Amino acid sequence: MSGTKEAVTGTGAPHWSAKYELVVGLEVHAQLITESKAYSSDPNAYGDHPNTNVSVITLGHPGTLPVANKKVIELAVRMGLATNCTIAPWMHYARKNYFYPDLPKGYQITQDQTPICTKGKVVVPVEGSEKTIGITRIHMEEDAGKSIHDVDPFNTLVDLNRAGVPLIEIVSEPDIRSGQEAYDYLVEIRRLVRYLDICDGNMEEGSLRCDANISLRPIGAEKFGTRCEVKNMNSFRNVMRAIEYEAQRQSEVLDAGGTIHMETRTFDAAKGSTIGMRSKELAHDYRYFPEPDLQPITVSEAMKEAIRREMPPLPRELRAKYTEKLGLSEYDANILTDDKATALYYEGVIAHTNSYKGVANWVMGDVRSWVNERGLTMEQFPITAERLAGLVKLIDDGQVSHTTASQKLFPLMLEDTTLSAADLAAKHDLVQRTDEGLIESIMQQAMAAYPDKVEAYRNGNKGLLGLFMGEVMKGTKGKADPKRTNEVVRRILEQN
Repeated sequence: MSGTKEAVTGTGAPHWSAKYELVVGLEVHAQLITESKAYSSDPNAYGDHPNTNVSVITLGHPGTLPVANKKVIELAVRMGLATNCTIAPWMHYARKNYFYPDLPKGYQITQDQTPICTKGKVVVPVEGSEKTIGITRIHMEEDAGKSIHDVDPFNTLVDLNRAGVPLIEIVSEPDIRSGQEAYDYLVEIRRLVRYLDICDGNMEEGSLRCDANISLRPIGAEKFGTRCEVKNMNSFRNVMRAIEYEAQRQSEVLDAGGTIHMETRTFDAAKGSTIGMRSKELAHDYRYFPEPDLQPITVSEAMKEAIRREMPPLPRELRAKYTEKLGLSEYDANILTDDKATALYYEGVIAHTNSYKGVANWVMGDVRSWVNERGLTMEQFPITAERLAGLVKLIDDGQVSHTTASQKLFPLMLEDTTLSAADLAAKHDLVQRTDEGLIESIMQQAMAAYPDKVEAYRNGNKGLLGLFMGEVMKGTKGKADPKRTNEVVRRILEQN
């Protein structure tokens, strides 16, 4: 095996890409943000002491009955609407039977034949363009507990706090053709669940988990190759690395005349390779059947519309608005929509000004720098959208320079969160003066002090303009409007 190192063609593509097409489908599990678990009133909280968020229902005691969490259904519908899915008007839950040490009941309540959402799509930004990736289904289910192997050297410990935590599983069509496309798709899925307040998208805490189904087929072939499923990946980067490794591994097997066997593999991040875990052909029969302890549910048109009305603007809609209507670059649009809080703050600022690019520069520059340096979130930024719009207006009106705004006025606004930018500028004598008489007077003094420089300028050394600009700014203590000052200084210098 060659590990993650790939022989490439002159174009930088892996050598196998000239012969095979990579086919990938992803299964994303997203833990839902609810106060209680999927089928009980036990708290849904991460990081609590082990085995404290449990009850007889979570522990699967005989005679206990589950109750469906309505919030889980609403969040699943919300994700279905955001991904252009068909929402099932009627559905039932199913039991998925299998043994696992941290699955107390011995079965999982999920959905089988009647998933709540089907036949959707996600449009993903890919290398300056867009690609549509189909969504096969989204269904609701509950999480299992967590087996812990690294605390006790001799025993595996079990924490059942996670058992019963609500999930949605988002299953894509096999439309992904590279590790980079998989990465971009996952970024967009995480962006969606965060915009919708469905899931915090934290892969390190396990609230967003991904399995990848990977296969190769000869270029031009319609039939899919035999797939391998790779599990246990804890970052988007590792998903991409696992896909690239599997493509290389499978191509070497096929080129050697071998056969790909359907199996479940895991990804070793340290080695950058996948390792076989078990054969798919030997997988247990889950013996699905309708869950007898939960009644079927219906989703009415009225319920769907009520949920739709509460949804925020989605990242793709905002990206289109910013590039097509506001004239921003794709780069700016992607940065501004990367997280919901930034996008909503930008939306709030431009509600008070039409300086779309100016506001974008401030939000992506000074604002985000201040927030990031302090490890805060945009929700904790102390300057309101309306006050920042006032600062941008002062610059656009020529009342303060961008330098003064950034270095002096912006810090003052962070300290005093009550006064407007205009009031602070006046209070601290930061407003630029456009008194042409004063500028002309200072210029006359400067020209008298540097007659040789005046002559040199008039003989073609235009770089000396900066000298006279500096003299004027010094004479006005930096209060002169640079743009207007530049015009006046040029006019005076070029007079005979």
